[in-house]
Amino acid sequence: MTQSLAEKYRPENLEAYDPIGGRHPLVIGGETLHDITELVCRPIERKTPKAWWAFFLFSASLLGIFGMSIAYLFWEGTGIWGLNNPVGWGWAIVNFVFWVGIGHAGTLISAILYLFRQKWRTGINRSAEAMTIFAVMCALTFPGIHVGRVWAAYWMFPIPNQMGMWPNFRSPLLWDVFAVSIYGTVSVLFWFTGLIPDLATMRDRSKTKIKRIAYGIFALGWRGSNRHWQHYEVAYMILAGLSTPLVLSVHTIVSFDFAVSQLPGWHTTIFPPYFVAGAIFSGFAMVLTLMIVTRKIFGLENIVTIRHFENMSKIILVTGSIVGYAYGMEFFISWYSGNPYETFTFVNRAFGPYAWAYWIMISCNVITPQIFWFKKARTSIPILFVASIFVNIGMWFERFVITVTSLSRDFLPSSWDYFSPTIWDISCLVGSFGLFFTMFSLFVRFLPQVAMAEVKAVLPEADPHYHPGDAHHAEAEGAH
Repeated sequence: MTQSLAEKYRPENLEAYDPIGGRHPLVIGGETLHDITELVCRPIERKTPKAWWAFFLFSASLLGIFGMSIAYLFWEGTGIWGLNNPVGWGWAIVNFVFWVGIGHAGTLISAILYLFRQKWRTGINRSAEAMTIFAVMCALTFPGIHVGRVWAAYWMFPIPNQMGMWPNFRSPLLWDVFAVSIYGTVSVLFWFTGLIPDLATMRDRSKTKIKRIAYGIFALGWRGSNRHWQHYEVAYMILAGLSTPLVLSVHTIVSFDFAVSQLPGWHTTIFPPYFVAGAIFSGFAMVLTLMIVTRKIFGLENIVTIRHFENMSKIILVTGSIVGYAYGMEFFISWYSGNPYETFTFVNRAFGPYAWAYWIMISCNVITPQIFWFKKARTSIPILFVASIFVNIGMWFERFVITVTSLSRDFLPSSWDYFSPTIWDISCLVGSFGLFFTMFSLFVRFLPQVAMAEVKAVLPEADPHYHPGDAHHAEAEGAH
């Protein structure tokens, strides 16, 4: 006999019940609407744990290193980095492209999956959106500091030509400023709009006047009325529609930094889709890394479930395979073009002085994701965590290989040189992680890291036809 709707909705059966059928559920443990609120608000309302202080102070110390590195860079100039004559672009551009890529998963989870009505996004979208904003903050730091003459950094902005500044509007670096700043602005608006109902919940639960005022200001007078929800849905849909093309356009424009040049290894039309796939690949890996840790620390296992991790690992598998295909196509294009300079560049990547970096990239980006063909790997927390870290290591090395190997051996052999990072290159990279983790630790401490309103919408109780006590209604609904 088929199970009735009333039986499916019993608390003891909620963990096994999945409306899509046959897959891990989105919310487990028989959580009710009230339980969701308590679970998400608990980390914010309880006393600050010592583990949070330890991580925050560690992150803040790395951020301090970042600040000192930038200050010394401004004082001495870019000569403190490992830049040399052929390698005029070093770790600053590598870090910039890396961080822009990290920010892609948040917008994809929030906007594109929302437009496609994918309910599994609800447990992870808030943290992914926050991660996007913090990654863009890290990314925007590097164009400003790598230009050398930082006092002239305003040249990067679209200053009207009648002012006599003459910015080069044909430069892809100027396109970056447009693309990344717009992406960051829309991401902040999208993130904040989704936060409003939950900020109102925090306002109403606050026990101190300061918190009540702070959350009340940002809740914008939200009362949860029908009219408020209608306006919220429209605004959220508009921002999702604006964000969706940005997912594709931002990293496409970042790839133009390389693709519009004449340098072998950069001058290729495959870069835009290749970069977009790589950005989604690395972004989802970072979401996995962060969510595996935070769900354990804050006890969110019933909301952020194996179903979420399994779906993300499938996306990592798909985008990792696209990236691997792009690596192979680069070699094919260099051979098929008949251009000896292109052929040399790619052979040099695989077997030249930077072969160690190339094979780290291949191992982490192509081989590691293949483990997700197996369901046991997609549902194993330790494997997911280790694989996600390897993916981001590989994606950083991908940007390093693209940037440095093409520059270190250019058209003139007499100018070839080997790029070696200095302590200041390393401190800028490590410090940028300090900025990212500092902002993320503040986020999980003071704001709801799970979208309560959206998670509640996928519970059976949110169904307007939910009447577990009415057996006849439940049977009729099940038959329907």
